[in-house]
Amino acid sequence: MEKEIIENSLNINRRKFLSQMSLGLGSVALGSLLIPDLFSKPDDDVSSVMLGMPHFAPKAKRVIYLFQNGAPSQLESFDYKPKLREMAGQDLPESVRMGQRLTGMSAFQAHFPLAGSVYDFQQYGKSRAWISDLFPHTAKVVDDICIIKTMYTEAINHDPALTFFQTGAQQGNRPSFGSWMSYGLGSENKNLPAFCVLLSRGKGNGQGVYSKLWSNGFLDSIHQGVQFSSGENPVLYLNDHAGINKSDRRKMLDKLAEMNDINYKQFGDPEINTKIQQYEMAYRMQTAVPDITDTSKEPDDIVKLYGPDCLVPGTYAANCLLARKLSENGVRFVQLYHQGWDQHSNLPKDMPGQAKDVDQASAALITDLKQRGLLDETLVIWGGEFGRTNYSQGKLEKTNYGRDHHPRCFSIWMAGGGVKSGIVYGETDEFGYNIIKDGIHVHDFHATCLHLLGLNHEKLTYKSQGRRYRLTDLAGQVIDGIMA
Repeated sequence: MEKEIIENSLNINRRKFLSQMSLGLGSVALGSLLIPDLFSKPDDDVSSVMLGMPHFAPKAKRVIYLFQNGAPSQLESFDYKPKLREMAGQDLPESVRMGQRLTGMSAFQAHFPLAGSVYDFQQYGKSRAWISDLFPHTAKVVDDICIIKTMYTEAINHDPALTFFQTGAQQGNRPSFGSWMSYGLGSENKNLPAFCVLLSRGKGNGQGVYSKLWSNGFLDSIHQGVQFSSGENPVLYLNDHAGINKSDRRKMLDKLAEMNDINYKQFGDPEINTKIQQYEMAYRMQTAVPDITDTSKEPDDIVKLYGPDCLVPGTYAANCLLARKLSENGVRFVQLYHQGWDQHSNLPKDMPGQAKDVDQASAALITDLKQRGLLDETLVIWGGEFGRTNYSQGKLEKTNYGRDHHPRCFSIWMAGGGVKSGIVYGETDEFGYNIIKDGIHVHDFHATCLHLLGLNHEKLTYKSQGRRYRLTDLAGQVIDGIMA
């Protein structure tokens, strides 16, 4: 009986064979059209076999991350705490602080005088969200954003906290968020990198940013972020030297590829193939980048929307406009860093300038993406590496104070790309010191962002030195409450 069943299962006639084969070939052809890299040679790691495909239907295709380097105070932006004004100058109750770890800058203070914001807050939008008077433009788009008041981290100093947000680890030498996206989803535009980095600096006290923050880590170097400069040439060394034309450059690259291919066959180092890809990318970028980075042709209404600084290369406004142009041309991940938010002293004097630098352009980016029909598929993130204390670092004066680092709760906002709009998520105590509802850890934040991009954070892995790594390490939960 078993023998008869096996013979029948193997008895496939010509018509059945050809019909099933045609369906299979059709699927293969469709897959190659939808995902051009589907049948390119995969890496040795088995997790890379289906790279370029999301794990499930994505809500966002790309990310623009407006990182406010130095940690803006949530108490002067999006977390309104009138209690701090009422108790100004009084010591922070020990029952609130609960012996929390402090930085070396305030650990030896005898007193922790509470400092209420000198700036007023108003309620805006359908959610009646409280927003500081320092951010009037953000207030106008409040119904398009999701304000999260309950981010938290373990890192209490700038470098590890910044590195944590960018790589999922405090120690460094790990792939950055943008590199993971490049690795997992590939590029939407073969003439541009999947991951671009833009830097700007305000007038406040700046914390440094380093190339390790957009490093590929142990991933192939093709996934490293490409830094754009604020000078005449946005991408350094991209242009040909005088006397070299496109034909000469093409011949040179072809010969170089031949030599690199010989080296690869001899040594088997995958980075050799990566170098070939990088040379080819640079060649294609020579045509694409100059047009995209040229803002001189932007219409007057766009210049007015972002503000006149958008025509000054290297400013935050110019980088926001460039981020929109890169994103709409298929760059998967655009990372902005704006320095100057480290207000340990003179906060009432310094923070208004920082807020003015970013407020109009950040809101303009939301409006611009929305009017172009791009906001729904672009995840926009605004925020720093931790928050600020509710007490003054050092002496408290009536109109002058500073705030130390506070990792226990702080505010960011997100928009587009499958995020609920017009909501405030999470709740902190009346002192703005502890989370009392709906906390979001850095790993949760990363897991949720990847989920919006159609990626399961537990499945996006890479094997290095005998261990499988991921952006969320061994933690992270997707936060359903902020997803549309």
